[in-house]
Amino acid sequence: MTTLERYLAAATRKNTQQSYAQATRHFEEDFGGFLPATGDAVARYLAAYAGSLSNNTLRQRLSALASWHRRQGFPDPTRDEVVRQAFKGIRALHATVEKQATPLQVADLERVDAFCRAAAAQARMEGDRAGEMQALRNRALLLLGFWRAFRSDDLVRLRIEHLVLRPGESLTLWLPSSKSDRENQGRSWVVPALTRLCPVEAVEAWLTASKLDAGPLFRRVNRWGAPGLQPMNRKSIIPWLQRLFVQAGVDDACSYTSHSLRRGFAGWATHQGWDLKALMQYVGWRDIQSAARYVDPLASDRDRLEAGLARSLPAAAAPAPSSPADDVVRLEVSIALRPFVGKTRGVAAARRHIEEVCLARLGGQKFGRKGDRYHVQLPAQADESTLTERVSDLLDELHQVATNNDCYLEARIRDVATGQVWD
Repeated sequence: MTTLERYLAAATRKNTQQSYAQATRHFEEDFGGFLPATGDAVARYLAAYAGSLSNNTLRQRLSALASWHRRQGFPDPTRDEVVRQAFKGIRALHATVEKQATPLQVADLERVDAFCRAAAAQARMEGDRAGEMQALRNRALLLLGFWRAFRSDDLVRLRIEHLVLRPGESLTLWLPSSKSDRENQGRSWVVPALTRLCPVEAVEAWLTASKLDAGPLFRRVNRWGAPGLQPMNRKSIIPWLQRLFVQAGVDDACSYTSHSLRRGFAGWATHQGWDLKALMQYVGWRDIQSAARYVDPLASDRDRLEAGLARSLPAAAAPAPSSPADDVVRLEVSIALRPFVGKTRGVAAARRHIEEVCLARLGGQKFGRKGDRYHVQLPAQADESTLTERVSDLLDELHQVATNNDCYLEARIRDVATGQVWD
């Protein structure tokens, strides 16, 4: 590999490289497609797997094919009208509710923490070095993952030389890159010491017992209690978490995933009165739509939701406060709802949900005589493909709301500055 190829490879996260490579292999080997591809071939590929692959997986396959063509200098076939219409039809006929991980509640976090502490103490008494080390590592990983709302791949990429531990005060961590750090600029994260369920104390105990001073923070522990050289595998985090929860007696342990830590913290913070801006800043979410996936509106603030149902989205008056022009993308959203046969009552409910939930969190402002057009804002994205992904997510959400309320939806989103249209 040349120096240039090494830098180009480093520009894309390893997980993304692997998933994109898998997607192009699937297109060529399983479907029998050829690269470079035509728009018609991509549309037929979508149609062939619409019934067996989720809409999110199909969207990821489109992103992979688009990336391959751009990198090779070919026109992007995924932008062809036939592809856009095919995927729109697939979303309409194969609408699904996105599965969400069960959020970890603080009461269950306390249960697992107590189990880990007891397991470590018992193993120490019995001279079981492996059991003690595993319990200490498990506790540190769990508490740090929850209180810092880390993804599984962030946890396994933490390195000891990038930590600054101040016992009884704080723990500062540095990640050279992450999913939300698309420019690979690196970011520091700070977690304070707590009076209970303390991640700082848990990490300190793990490092003291393991005598590790460099390399991956979280590693496998062998039968003799010695930490390995390699970090835990990202794909092992979910089965590890579920096994730990079963051992600790957490109900329905198999419903939890690594996202349960992130969702659990988001729900806890919302209950404690954190506003969305503070939560986004702490966790590192760059846009409201990403954050909204982790916050359950029913569990987070029922009173605010009920208050929102009592009022409709106001007509355009004074514009909502916004970020500087360079920091936001202004979009125009047009919607048209019509009921399924004999289901006339769902239109009003669908429109209310779209206005008061989907668009309100994007600063939605109604305009136009018919009242079916809205101005919304998204944070500026690093590249066009990221913006397209965010807009597609919003379109999927709008279509899902319509389907849930027995309605058909025609939706169109236009970038006010560039004129680009998504539908």
